[in-house]
Amino acid sequence: MNRPWLAHYPPGVPHTVEPEQYRSLAALLEASLKKHAAQPVSVCMERWMSYGELDAHSAALGAWLQSLGLLPGARVAIMLPNVPQFLVTMVAILRAGYTVVNVNPLYTARELEHQLKDSGAEAIVILENFACTLEEVIDHTAIQHVVVASLGDLLGFWYGRWISFAVRHLAKMVPSYKLPLTGSRGARTVLSFRQALSEGQQRPMKPSQATLESTAFLQYTGGTTGLSKGAVLTHRNIIAAILQAEAWFNPALERLGDLRKTNAIAALPLYHIFALTLSLLNMRWGAHMTLIPNPRDIPQLVETLKKRPFHILPAVNTLFNALLQNPQFRQLDFSSLALSQAGGMAASEGTARQWLAVTGSAMVEGWGMSETCAIGTNNPVTNRNFSGTIGLPLPGIDIAIKDDAGQDVTMGLSGEICIRGPNVMTGYYNQPGETAQAFTPDGFMRTGDIGVMDDNGFTRIVDRKKDMILVSGFNVFPNELENVISLCPGVLECAAIGIADESQGEAVKVFVVRSDPTLREEDVARYCHDNLTGYKRPKHIEFRDELPKTNVGKILRRALRSAP
Repeated sequence: MNRPWLAHYPPGVPHTVEPEQYRSLAALLEASLKKHAAQPVSVCMERWMSYGELDAHSAALGAWLQSLGLLPGARVAIMLPNVPQFLVTMVAILRAGYTVVNVNPLYTARELEHQLKDSGAEAIVILENFACTLEEVIDHTAIQHVVVASLGDLLGFWYGRWISFAVRHLAKMVPSYKLPLTGSRGARTVLSFRQALSEGQQRPMKPSQATLESTAFLQYTGGTTGLSKGAVLTHRNIIAAILQAEAWFNPALERLGDLRKTNAIAALPLYHIFALTLSLLNMRWGAHMTLIPNPRDIPQLVETLKKRPFHILPAVNTLFNALLQNPQFRQLDFSSLALSQAGGMAASEGTARQWLAVTGSAMVEGWGMSETCAIGTNNPVTNRNFSGTIGLPLPGIDIAIKDDAGQDVTMGLSGEICIRGPNVMTGYYNQPGETAQAFTPDGFMRTGDIGVMDDNGFTRIVDRKKDMILVSGFNVFPNELENVISLCPGVLECAAIGIADESQGEAVKVFVVRSDPTLREEDVARYCHDNLTGYKRPKHIEFRDELPKTNVGKILRRALRSAP
């Protein structure tokens, strides 16, 4: 196929990558752990962890997981924020030969139950702050082994214990819970993170037998049916994504010299594919990450940024914008900032211009999905001006603009953006029908985004084929919201759409037809609070006597979006 974008790659960026240089993602990680043992891998609340410590901790936890008798490829869930335990657990699961299932720590019981049941996860590592949610659903899942972490587990002996005490007893951020020791399949293991490490230290960890074709992650994404689906990401997929990002970012990072000294800010949640892939890239480099457990606390984030030079700042548009609104942020020294990577949602030209004026670093916009291991296209990191496009395909990736029949459209005309490359998922877990619909006969994955490619290979998104709502970089599917809200007492029917929102990109608006005329807006909001993660909750609720429909009764969301 014609690849006009290759002529516009920055100098030195290769056209392809070679994931075959590693036998698995575990092999890539182990090579880095050994090579950079003395280097720091993370800093969190001013407590450092080295690659050598990550090596020892992950080997211990991996050995403990293997002692449970889990079969190779078994699914192990992680329900942790950006704390050192996340890195230890993720690396341990991969080194032990299992599959990582990332879970949003803020999930409600309903959302958590679906993901655990769908993935078939047999073990979970969870922060104690969220254990009460697991307690509600654990008997309806295949979970037989639970590791409960405390916030201070890896923050040093005295400081860590103080942090855990303060979180539990002063801030009262750990709701009471009681995880049952017996389940539907017999005895259940429940122990602390420290206990798991201690027991694992007494055992050798057997090398992973995973290959490039083994599943490394089940990365859950929104489903058009209202239920999230697990994108099957292989070791090959993830390694390719790491190498692609590395090749693309290199022109911006050359001035840093030794990349082991790079400080990357991990403010985006590590369970999200964007931050996850970049964290693995940092580990390949031997760089370190500043872990931000609560990025919504902007003043505290700015205080953290003050402490030392930072070189890479990946963020969604809303986070860039929130930082710009903070007067103290504007006073920071930005001379070391080499890469401001925007993704997860559309970047706005106004925010990009202001960011460049304040920091001197250009916001570089990219595009991708869970199904593509994060970045599929990116603007050249050498750009100084905001392009308004999603950029060029990364090395080894093909982008095609196709019509509904799967045929390429004429250059310059709009169609569905379709992607093919070594980073693209193999399919949806246990969803053959969804997988078949996702791919064209020539191997391209349909993205649901409508775009136009210019003669130079730059693509611009002009619309969405799907009704997906994008809230601060997170996908929200109307069907899921409607399925949940329809169960609220007093609701006859409802419809959800996305509307423009200055702070979030888009916000959820729900139209409700009442069966109970006494139903109030706060009743619906309370029900949503109890059953939906924060970013999925409607910001606007409007009651109507009826909803616009087709002659066969299908709700016309397009009519709701165009209504004044």
